[in-house]
Amino acid sequence: MTPLSRRAGTTPAIALVVVGLACQEVGASLAVLLFPAVGPLGMVMLRLVFSAVVLLLIARPSLRGHSRADWSGVVLFGVVLAVMNALFYLALERLALGVTVTIEVLGPLVLSIVASRRASAWLWALVALAGVIALGGGGWDRLDPLGVVFALGAAASWAFYILASARVGRAFPRLDGLALAMAVGAVLALPLGIADAGAALLRIELVALGAAVALLSSTIPYAFELVALRRLPAAAFAILMSLAPATAAVAGFVFLGQHMTWLEVAGIALVIAASIGAVRSSSRAAREAAEPLA
Repeated sequence: MTPLSRRAGTTPAIALVVVGLACQEVGASLAVLLFPAVGPLGMVMLRLVFSAVVLLLIARPSLRGHSRADWSGVVLFGVVLAVMNALFYLALERLALGVTVTIEVLGPLVLSIVASRRASAWLWALVALAGVIALGGGGWDRLDPLGVVFALGAAASWAFYILASARVGRAFPRLDGLALAMAVGAVLALPLGIADAGAALLRIELVALGAAVALLSSTIPYAFELVALRRLPAAAFAILMSLAPATAAVAGFVFLGQHMTWLEVAGIALVIAASIGAVRSSSRAAREAAEPLA
């Protein structure tokens, strides 16, 4: 493949990732608008249920030919999906969208730093720390403490999500593992979601909006990312995903009227820079490990 043809194949893939990120944050903004009616846990349930239905219809996963270890991986993945989404929406109820997503990406960032096994990678940890401090806007008292705890929990869950997703992806073909894990997560979310949403689940317009959130936040991004990963190197994909905090901040401003101080914007920029640096450092470490010794 010539450099020109590689660029021709890469550009649409980059566009898919960017559009997927935009859909994800628009979906999160819509979810925040629905919180007064269905609550954050009700929103989690609607998102997981509709995402599971769509993925099961698309993937039509086979239930045969898998070991007990494979199924335990699916269950674990489903638990992680439910916990990650619940913590993310509970954080969104108390924090701005841009702040929540910025704290959340610290999970994959720490994972990249640890995976790189390079001393220089810890420089990016310090950059990220500076970004988190700046995110307080000079006054951490402006941030809801419980919201920060929920966001940090979502960050840890995202790191576990990456590991659990890789394990299930090796055991199940295509989207089968994700569809089954999403179904597990939906079942786990049902009791708390029904309790949180209550009679609002009888209103067809709210249920329809919940389906739209699932489509925007899960179905479209997952599908676009799957196509993009076939054309983009994993490191390039990870760098693009590092832009999520910026996308979230823009969506929060446009759809929710969430203004941010310049110091908070600088904090987001530092976390993005740290994420990109950590991904590049991890990629270099992987290439060096793969090279044969002279």
